[in-house]
Amino acid sequence: MAERTVWKGHIKLSLVSCAVGLYPSTSSGGKIRFNTLNRKTGNRVKRQFIDSETEEVVESEDQVKGFVVGKGSYIQVEDEELDALKLESTHTIDIESFVPREEVDERFLDTAYYIAPADKVSNEAFCVIRDAIRDKGMAGIARIVLARRERMILLEPLDEGLVGTTLHAADEVRNEDKVFDEISEVKYPKEMKDLAAHIIDSKAAHFDPKQFDDRYEEAVAELLKSKQAGKPLKEEPSEKPSNVVNLMDAFKRSVSAEKAGSAGKKSAPAKKAAAKKAPKKPAPKAKARKAG
Repeated sequence: MAERTVWKGHIKLSLVSCAVGLYPSTSSGGKIRFNTLNRKTGNRVKRQFIDSETEEVVESEDQVKGFVVGKGSYIQVEDEELDALKLESTHTIDIESFVPREEVDERFLDTAYYIAPADKVSNEAFCVIRDAIRDKGMAGIARIVLARRERMILLEPLDEGLVGTTLHAADEVRNEDKVFDEISEVKYPKEMKDLAAHIIDSKAAHFDPKQFDDRYEEAVAELLKSKQAGKPLKEEPSEKPSNVVNLMDAFKRSVSAEKAGSAGKKSAPAKKAAAKKAPKKPAPKAKARKAG
């Protein structure tokens, strides 16, 4: 089954353009979802919009967007009026500039989409634009209208296509100073930092998202399975983090625990390796049988 696009239009580099489609790069379709029920009857409930003055139900065809201009005063805006706004970015990703990728603060990254040519005719121009961006080692900055809102989008080559990541606007990313200003500098023994560094080294790995299972989702699935079978859920004991009294002692005990854990992990493979390396005992020679 072909993937569905969330946006169709053109990508444009100066006077060169080609038809492309945007595809979602993530999915939450497999997650457990709940309906809201009436606890007394067990029936599903439905949402309704109620007029704040008349308290009557307002049907969907009578609902309209409103922008507040004063107390109890609104400007009504129809969906058709919003759709009629002719921004070029509604149908075109016009690349305005190219920037070094490392200059883009990770906090500005929002949602990633895959971008691919919409048809065979657009394939050549798409590949030229993709390869030129890749060779320059830069990232493109463009604009796009998604869900009736113009967004900045970061364009980068990814395998045979492009990945476009929508960006937060400058006023959407909060200034860290308001949060970090209360953190005061402290002096601590160098040994303490060395112990922390040792723990970091012992936990060093390569990023592999497959290793991070959604344990909460698994626990919810187990809860539903138990309730469906009419069995009580087995409660696993959980250790709560203890309040650190002596920080140095806590780091030392952490290092010891990491060493013990890594030794345990290595013990099984080590035994297998030792078994492979161990010389095989010569098979006992069969006794010669006398003739006759």
